[in-house]
Amino acid sequence: MTQMKLAIIGAGPSAFYVASRLLSLLPHASLPALRIHMYDRLWAPHGLVRYGVAPDHPEVKNCTHKFDTAATDPRFRFFGNVNIGSTPISPIPHSVNLPLSSIFSNYSHLLFATGCTLPTLHPALPPSAHCVPALSLVHWYTQHPSRPPPPALDRITHVSLIGNGNVSLDIARMLLSSPSDLAKYDIPEHVLDVLSRSSVKHVSIIARRGPFEAAFTVKELRELMNLPEASMVPIDPSALIPSPDVKLTRQQTRALQLLRKGSDKSLGTTPKTWSLDFFRSPTGLAPPTSSSPLAQLSFAHTTLDPKTNRAVSTGETSVLPTSLVVTSLGFHSDPMMSFYDPGLGHLRTLSGRVISSSGTALRNVYASGWAATGAKGVLASTMMDAYAVADTIISDLLPKGEEANTTSVPPSPSPEPSLQTDNDILMNSDPRLDGVPPEIEVTLKGGLVTGYEDWKAVDIEEVRRGEATGKERERMGWEEARTFLAQSRTATS
Repeated sequence: MTQMKLAIIGAGPSAFYVASRLLSLLPHASLPALRIHMYDRLWAPHGLVRYGVAPDHPEVKNCTHKFDTAATDPRFRFFGNVNIGSTPISPIPHSVNLPLSSIFSNYSHLLFATGCTLPTLHPALPPSAHCVPALSLVHWYTQHPSRPPPPALDRITHVSLIGNGNVSLDIARMLLSSPSDLAKYDIPEHVLDVLSRSSVKHVSIIARRGPFEAAFTVKELRELMNLPEASMVPIDPSALIPSPDVKLTRQQTRALQLLRKGSDKSLGTTPKTWSLDFFRSPTGLAPPTSSSPLAQLSFAHTTLDPKTNRAVSTGETSVLPTSLVVTSLGFHSDPMMSFYDPGLGHLRTLSGRVISSSGTALRNVYASGWAATGAKGVLASTMMDAYAVADTIISDLLPKGEEANTTSVPPSPSPEPSLQTDNDILMNSDPRLDGVPPEIEVTLKGGLVTGYEDWKAVDIEEVRRGEATGKERERMGWEEARTFLAQSRTATS
């Protein structure tokens, strides 16, 4: 009888979309010998939906209802707070370590859905007391288990965001919104407390190219334009005139209309302001001195090369005094991850199958989401990609798809990682269907590894606590959640 015991590493949207499609397309009646075990180094599931989506965008989180449905299937299990890798290194200090070799020994199939978890750094702006990656702020206001330190907003008046994607606009909106307007959303009380003491007066959003190359969406731009307590510094009208030979997309046309109109509140009528500073490329950051209380962010002025559309220096320079620089330049996968391709910054795949550096698809090893494509796209595109990967897994599982396991592509120039030869990565063809790795078995009773039922208990309690104060939910951190779960188990035993 055909069977599949699939381990999924990662519990974000991509992971759940693959699991959901497999469980729906392979109902119990047609494939009873199917088990899906999902692992995540975070104790709570849903990845970026919980720890990346802006708190004031609750509608984006509605996809978790579909994830809950998949998790109720008896063939599915979730194991949270488990770090899987070749070396026991995790940014989550309390997570349980499980070597990847144990996954190969206990499962017949493997899916990497680990996303892109590390920020891309600017070569001229190394992290320091006055320069932090955007991910640090996002993880602070979403209470990520990595516990980034809170920003000293009570001593900051000017923030410079490098990059003009949606993450930059999310951060700008958090800093420029009134805490009383944010209080109803999924924002921890300690975060609201810091925001209430903020002295930020201006946010500069800086990009090396122009408005027609901007990465933000119209929705995010409009939200920033509509803030009641912040106004936009008007953009030079000449910068908003497209070249005659450029055909604007619908989104570019709508963004251009908004930029020409400006924010709802006129400059000079609000306590806070923000600006979109185009054609600026950072070249360095000098720390404050006794004579200058602000850091000095230096720029090379740029223009677009008409042949390549790349930003090139004009020879002009300028300096911007600022309290804090936040770099938001995208993300890449962990280079320590097995099968990582340094040339791509993520796993190398073809139709969802992980490709070795010799150009061969690894049998029964797959990747989906940002782990396979890099950090791009929104939830809708993530879902479609995940469904396609699930279809590939099914085609390889069923007899008609057996030939797909030998698919090859041109070899990668990257060095051969460990565990990548055909013999080393051969999954266990006959694993115990309901068994879990022994390293996990011994930790289940100690409360270190969380199940989906644990998450749902925490979820209900977070919502209950939030309703008591008139907000969406009040989040728990790991220690609080662990104590709550231990007390709940004691009460029901």
